Amino acid sequence: MKFSLISLLKEGLTGNRGWPRQWRDPAPKAAYDVVIVGGGGHGLATAYYLAKEHGIRNVAVLEKGWLGGGNTGRNTTVVRSNYLWEESERLYEHAMKLWETLSDDLNYNVMYSPRGVLMLAHSIHDVQVGKRHVHANRLAGIDNEWLSREEVLDFCPILNPATDIRYPIAGGALQRRGGTARHDAVAWGYARGADRFGVDIIQNCEVKGIIRDASGKVIGVETTRGYIGAGKVGVVAAGHTSVVMGMAGVRMPLESYPLQALVSEPIKPIMPCVLMSNAIHAYMSQSDKGELVIGAGTDQYVSYSQTGGLQIAQATIEAICELFPMTRRLRMLRNWGGIVDVTPDRSPIIGKTPVEGLYVNCGWGTGGFKATPGSGHVFAATIAKGEPHPIAAPFTLERFTTGRLIDEAAAAAVAH
Repeated sequence: MKFSLISLLKEGLTGNRGWPRQWRDPAPKAAYDVVIVGGGGHGLATAYYLAKEHGIRNVAVLEKGWLGGGNTGRNTTVVRSNYLWEESERLYEHAMKLWETLSDDLNYNVMYSPRGVLMLAHSIHDVQVGKRHVHANRLAGIDNEWLSREEVLDFCPILNPATDIRYPIAGGALQRRGGTARHDAVAWGYARGADRFGVDIIQNCEVKGIIRDASGKVIGVETTRGYIGAGKVGVVAAGHTSVVMGMAGVRMPLESYPLQALVSEPIKPIMPCVLMSNAIHAYMSQSDKGELVIGAGTDQYVSYSQTGGLQIAQATIEAICELFPMTRRLRMLRNWGGIVDVTPDRSPIIGKTPVEGLYVNCGWGTGGFKATPGSGHVFAATIAKGEPHPIAAPFTLERFTTGRLIDEAAAAAVAH
């Protein structure tokens, strides 16, 4: 029996023959138990775990664009848990353990690939900092190991072995369980899982206001598709959290910056791992399509631009060409910028707000994608129980008034 492309697409969109069906856009109900603002990886993961772990299925996820169209579709796919402070170690290791079984859990291939994440050292200072990370991680039961210069060059043979370059190789810290996952597959996997539990996923539905009753409690949201009632509202709108929270009169300790990245034209496999350099802030892996995925840094100015300044990408390309001389003749295929929320201590905010019924999950900076499963899991528990999950408890908004900060700036094993 023959099928035309149009007929196959129609059957796929209606859910027949096992094809991915279009997420239904229902008319807003009178009230949901929980409304999640933000249809990226974190928001969809939160909805999934609310339904699966806590039996809360009268949930709506509101996305102003399309699923995974924000930072989830604009990241460099890196997964790791080799952070320094104990609070961060627990959070990212929790996420890592979920990553390892996520494809089975969702019955959807998120293409998690534990190919290893190697943090380069270029100086005595880098070596000391790198070994400190290794020791801290191993004390916490997290895998990390120190490689000598020779071991680094053996593990990643395409690195420049010269000793007279600006940043010669002096060693490196390797987390073998680290690696990559497919960015948009994570969003779609969680979306499909949440949908199976009856969660409503509403695209093209921008939140324009957070509605409160006379006592100040949140009772719903005003959207471009009308009013939607809610018992609780969780805001997971990466890059635009300050804007959404401002609708409820809550001022957040956040700044938004473009975070840049780029990919090369596809080539045959040459890159055995994810390789990162703190000193020059350039990191690279290779996608399954053959593109070299290159991460740059954040711009030095606040902006909602999704392109960023040219000088950041240029400096990163120069560094990559020095570290990997064989890449010098490659062409850049495309570049982009995601918008990241950054807190003063470069760690996330997860928990309740001063407004009753309003919860927030934000401030991940460059750590958002790798935290996706763990973030959604602990945020769902926080919303469901009305109190912080033990892993999320150190990351509440109150820490900015007490001064108990979790400064994962340079401690995050990257340059910011």
